[in-house]
Amino acid sequence: MALALYAPGRGYYAKGGQQFGHLPGPKGGKPGSDFVTAPELSPLFGAALARQVGQALVAAKADTIWEFGAGSGALAEQLLDALGDKVRRYAIVDVSGALRAQQAQRLARFGARVQWLDQWPLHMHGVVVGNEVLDAMPVQLLHFDGTDWHERGVIAVGVGGSQGFVWQDRPTALRPPVPDDNFVPGTTIEIHLQAQAFVRTLASRLDCGMALLIDYGFPEAEYYHPQRSDGTLMCHRAHRADSNPLADVGDKDITSHIDFTAIALVAQDAGLTVAGYTTQAHFLMNCGLLDLLLTADLKQRANAQKLLTEHEMGELFKVIALTRGMPGFVPLGFSSGDRSHTL
Repeated sequence: MALALYAPGRGYYAKGGQQFGHLPGPKGGKPGSDFVTAPELSPLFGAALARQVGQALVAAKADTIWEFGAGSGALAEQLLDALGDKVRRYAIVDVSGALRAQQAQRLARFGARVQWLDQWPLHMHGVVVGNEVLDAMPVQLLHFDGTDWHERGVIAVGVGGSQGFVWQDRPTALRPPVPDDNFVPGTTIEIHLQAQAFVRTLASRLDCGMALLIDYGFPEAEYYHPQRSDGTLMCHRAHRADSNPLADVGDKDITSHIDFTAIALVAQDAGLTVAGYTTQAHFLMNCGLLDLLLTADLKQRANAQKLLTEHEMGELFKVIALTRGMPGFVPLGFSSGDRSHTL
């Protein structure tokens, strides 16, 4: 999964192209996008998010934002426009050189306020933002035969032009975080060791401030529900989803939903406070999205509705806030509808 997404010059995110946007391109014409994220869907997403980011910057007495996996740069642009001189420095960490080039072009008007980092800073004081970054981190696949667990890997088969990939399992000591009797024979599920390592590193570097992580996923009880026996690993291309990551490798996105309970537990163990967890719909409404809609035109209202409705992004996407050094801080985005008790 790491090679398929990030191999230099060949991985999906590493070779350029227009991954983010509203529509696929016409057949035989200019390539279109593969999927749309909330900032591309509506600038009101960033405008609402900015209210939460601004509140946290004031509480932390900070003026720096770090964004991980900034995509097209749309969210950075929206936050910088909304927050103005409250943000002295906007630092982007992105492993894709191709996407960094797109971001630099889009954000050129902000000058030296925007910087790109090649590695984690040693100390962070401010707000960290990650929108749909955890789901793009490679996962381990585990397969249960009814008795034993195996890690599901990939091998190459064939030669020359007929070369392809197939699954191959091997015994493993890795286990999901719930008992075996929760799974039916034939279950294949994911565990998110790299995403958990990301949160541990975040905890080791965040001296004071808040991290907002936004992604699609569930708490543990829903994530490892017996009926979800095929896991959540999916691919996206030209606004269509498929479940075969071994086909068209490097030409489509590979992604997995997030187990937010695991993220919360790792964060707490590493010394962070889980300051809130809720749906994207509740979070955005708490941050004033409905007020922003009052002055929006019809197209903006239609697109923004997709951020809120249950069958679009409103319910499936969740927001989790992790803080350090901010005792008593109550984030605006979780003032109503907090679901921390479900983690």
